Amino acid sequence: MALHNTNNLAEDLIDDAYATSEMRKTLPKFKFPENQSEAQPTYQAIHDELILDGNSRQNLATFCTTWTEPQVQQLMAESMDKNMIDKDEYPQSAEIENRCVHMLADLWNAPDAANTIGTSTTGSSEAAMLGGMALKWKWRARQKANGKPTDKPNLVTGPVQICWHKFCRYWDIEIREIPMEKDRLIMSPEEVLKRCDENTIGVVPTLGVTYTCQYEPVKAVSDALDKFQEETGLDIPIHVDGASGGFIAPFVDPDLVWDFRLPRVKSINTSGHKFGLSPLGVGWIIWRDKENLPEDLIFNVNYLGGNMPTFALNFSRPGGEIIAQYYNFIRLGKEGYRAIHNACYKTAQYLAKEIEKLGPFEIIYGGEGGIPALSWKLKDDADVNFNLYDFGDRLRMRGWLVPAYSMPENRTDLVIQRILVKHGFSYDMGNLLVDDMKRALAHFEQHPVSVSLTEKETGSYSHGGKNG
Repeated sequence: MALHNTNNLAEDLIDDAYATSEMRKTLPKFKFPENQSEAQPTYQAIHDELILDGNSRQNLATFCTTWTEPQVQQLMAESMDKNMIDKDEYPQSAEIENRCVHMLADLWNAPDAANTIGTSTTGSSEAAMLGGMALKWKWRARQKANGKPTDKPNLVTGPVQICWHKFCRYWDIEIREIPMEKDRLIMSPEEVLKRCDENTIGVVPTLGVTYTCQYEPVKAVSDALDKFQEETGLDIPIHVDGASGGFIAPFVDPDLVWDFRLPRVKSINTSGHKFGLSPLGVGWIIWRDKENLPEDLIFNVNYLGGNMPTFALNFSRPGGEIIAQYYNFIRLGKEGYRAIHNACYKTAQYLAKEIEKLGPFEIIYGGEGGIPALSWKLKDDADVNFNLYDFGDRLRMRGWLVPAYSMPENRTDLVIQRILVKHGFSYDMGNLLVDDMKRALAHFEQHPVSVSLTEKETGSYSHGGKNG
């Protein structure tokens, strides 16, 4: 009995999370606990579980920001309790959101940036869906005005990631996705026009295609639609999915015409938490002018202390990411964004050359003509005993997530690997990756693969989804 009391006393005095009784049991997984727990051991147990997650800085599959300045983290912590929907209670956060909208409209060359309209969202997928909804509502109004049916809308896209498939399924729209053919891995003006008719609510080029990282030719598509209108009378609008490129092209390639300089571009979405360099949880949708956002999509809310309009799909959402976005706008300016993105491009181009030197790989995209990234495939004549799924699996043993995946419909035969080069991924880290690639090749040389992995077995990036 005395020994038991001594142990209890020691447990009380040592004040160590691992010495508490709470750390001598597993965390609840299926049943809600009856009793409360001490804060520190509870934190420590959950913290330790999270060690099993991958290191986000080595996640070269994700488009999302994995490094931020300490000041961003501080602003996020200070804004944890701010709800962006409650603009009456948090008017300065609402003002900052409004500033970001107008600054993006200016960045994308809106005719009258001060009088444009837009909103923050939880990410580029929500923003894309808002842009798509506006296209459908505007098309439906035109059809009704002309006495035409509204039951068969369609949307023309290039090879797109899953958010556009979701949008078309949820809103009962036929998606006319242009498949990849041979060496053409993105949309072309000719393929767009083949799919347009009076039921087309809009065309969606992507500035930074998920699979290949290339920019689709927005101006060429716009010019083709101008000619199409002259010939048919059909005025088909463009929504640009700038999830990645919307925060890159204005800084690195300002002469590239893809934005509101083209009158046919009615709306643009982007992801603030990708190349906008903000923490996870913020996207943006901007319309060319207020006329392109139908009033039917705007709701006025008056039960939070004031009357305010809302047109996002989500309601309550955090304000920290938006405030962090504004911090980046001020902190970096065009000069800072340009410097950061150019550094990423240089790293991507350097890596492409180094990986090509390894021997069995053929570079498909080397960091030029799209976003800071690179991709490769195995050479057709490569004398190797592994596939890219095996190679990616071997790299994962060192913590690197380098996805291998097959292309969409019509090019499922093409399997590639891809790296996104983001802020915080340096030449030095790139060299460490290349060294690990060399070790992987040496391993396969000494230990030939008897049965290669499949895409399904690796749980790899699928051609139906998107990392980030």
